[in-house]
Amino acid sequence: MADKRDYYEVLGLDRNASEEDIKKAYRKLAKKYHPDLNPGDKAAEAKFKEINEAYEVLSDPKKKEQYDRFGHAGMDGNGFGGFGGFGGGFEDFDFGGIGDIFESFFGGTGFGRSRSRTGPQKGADIKYSMEVSFEEAAFGTEKEISVNRMETCTTCGGSGAKPGTSPTTCTRCNGTGQIQYKQSTPFGHFVNVKTCDVCHGEGKVITNPCQTCNGRGKVRKKVNIKVRIPAGIDDGQTISLRGEGEAGTRGGPSGDLFILIRVRPHPLFKRQGNDVVCEIPITFVQAALGTELEVPTLDGKVKYNIPEGTQTGTVFRLRGKGIPFLRGSGRGDQYVKVHVEVPKKLNEKQKNALRAFAELLGDEAYEQRKGFFDKMKDALGM
Repeated sequence: MADKRDYYEVLGLDRNASEEDIKKAYRKLAKKYHPDLNPGDKAAEAKFKEINEAYEVLSDPKKKEQYDRFGHAGMDGNGFGGFGGFGGGFEDFDFGGIGDIFESFFGGTGFGRSRSRTGPQKGADIKYSMEVSFEEAAFGTEKEISVNRMETCTTCGGSGAKPGTSPTTCTRCNGTGQIQYKQSTPFGHFVNVKTCDVCHGEGKVITNPCQTCNGRGKVRKKVNIKVRIPAGIDDGQTISLRGEGEAGTRGGPSGDLFILIRVRPHPLFKRQGNDVVCEIPITFVQAALGTELEVPTLDGKVKYNIPEGTQTGTVFRLRGKGIPFLRGSGRGDQYVKVHVEVPKKLNEKQKNALRAFAELLGDEAYEQRKGFFDKMKDALGM
């Protein structure tokens, strides 16, 4: 027991190492010193044994606690609780997470069983991007799109075999799609499960392939699909159509079609949730005297009276003129924001008229301006 190295030292860890730290260290070292990667290297073989011994203890909370308290003396008579000092090989070893680790090293072979591919499998999903107008997104519409997808071959019914014939069970794997290889090592026996190299995991062999699909059981076709765009859908949302994706395999269901909606910007409207915002410029005279504006909406033009003395940036609300709610009844509102446009490039006659108007008006008519200068006098003591 005196010649045993500290398990933490073996894995290159300190005693505060977390469970994830222990697993990561083991993965790295086990891959480096695994006998399959170092054939005939006795030093690597001994190192691999030492690494596994350390990991088997430190990865088990109860054994780790015992080891942290008593060191190697806390293990059983073999110095390695539950593992028998490798005397019995790997047959009785509880690999736990080690199987997952070796699966990542050796492509799913060595520990456990790889998944069979001989059962029904769902077809692949298809993603499609569709552009619609602002109005189409608001009120909904119906579109027809063309999609290239794999469909079940109608000639052979998806079997891949020529009509009148059938696939035969693979004699190499007896229809399992997998072949097991037993490998003897100094540590015991490993059972490696690999995909059958004859049927490629299908479990069946096609001796007379269908001429339409060349034995694949599927053919690529261009299909037209009608898509209903619901009212109120927004940019970036997705419509899913179940069963409109690629055909399944061996009787499995078809995949789904996912349509990503992209809404073209509108020259007048901006969307904010289910509300619509529209900005309209007005003249100084319209703002001062009030006027009847012709306002564009998603439903067409409407007339709206703005009061005299309207300030720039004022927002008016048109109820129920926004976007329909995607789930439920009703619509949002439209908000109309007005901007007072200051005229440019005035001629001398126009400038004189404005000067005369300003002198006639005085500062008393400008409430915000008057209030600002009153506050400035108080703040600056002027």
